[in-house]
Amino acid sequence: MNIFASNIKLLRKRRGRTQDDVAFALGMKRPTLSGYENEVAQPGIESLLAFSKYFGVSVDTMLKVDLSKLSLSELSQLERGYDVFITGSKIRVLTTTVDSDNNENIEVVNQKASAGYRVGFADPEYIKVLPTFHMPFLSKEKKYRTFQISGDSMLPIPDGSWVTGEFVQNWNLIRDGQPYIILTLDDGIMFKVVTNRIKPDAKLTLQSLNPLYEPYDIGIKDVREVWRFVHYISSAMPEPNLPREDLASSVAALKKDMEKLKRQVTTAQVLKLPFDEA
Repeated sequence: MNIFASNIKLLRKRRGRTQDDVAFALGMKRPTLSGYENEVAQPGIESLLAFSKYFGVSVDTMLKVDLSKLSLSELSQLERGYDVFITGSKIRVLTTTVDSDNNENIEVVNQKASAGYRVGFADPEYIKVLPTFHMPFLSKEKKYRTFQISGDSMLPIPDGSWVTGEFVQNWNLIRDGQPYIILTLDDGIMFKVVTNRIKPDAKLTLQSLNPLYEPYDIGIKDVREVWRFVHYISSAMPEPNLPREDLASSVAALKKDMEKLKRQVTTAQVLKLPFDEA
């Protein structure tokens, strides 16, 4: 079967449409559509454009790419409008692994493997030796990977937690104020809350949950992978929140100390004394 015939049949079946449904939507007779799918007829340019518009897939892709060889996550990305021939965006090819039933694995990158992942993320030989597992409650049509984070910059998510992300193909869809796992060649794997500044400045602003860390920018040209945060797993109990009364008392005590410090500075300035003598 030629690529076009198999592709339109595959796309039709994935949408749960009959030949009658698609033929009616495209304004053609069912035997005509059947002829295209069974290779007894060849579509003209008008029919090709009609199929492209209906499925949201470019003519080039339908004629040149065997969609049956794509993974479920890649096919799902295509159907959601990330066809490189339509969007004009740079296609990002992800090195991945599948199980014996052709289901996408969730590869695991622990802290020890993080340094190697920085340079081996696109190497099939490196990716295939990573541990893998499956989570039955995650979509089979999306691609996930789990990373072990280190440090305290994302507290209350503790050091050593396992953070799972969904692969992001189109970086323009990164949402402000949402957490992502970002891979760069210089800094490796980073788990941060992101502000998308790709269009105006070709940058991302990364911010930690821990207020002790200042936000900073990275150039989009330095980014290699983006994964949208899905969930995390940790064996550590999160720190309890301070009761409201204790929190209010702590803030009040801090304000009192600041006022005292201000008075000391003012007195020292008026009397022109060294600060520690005021």
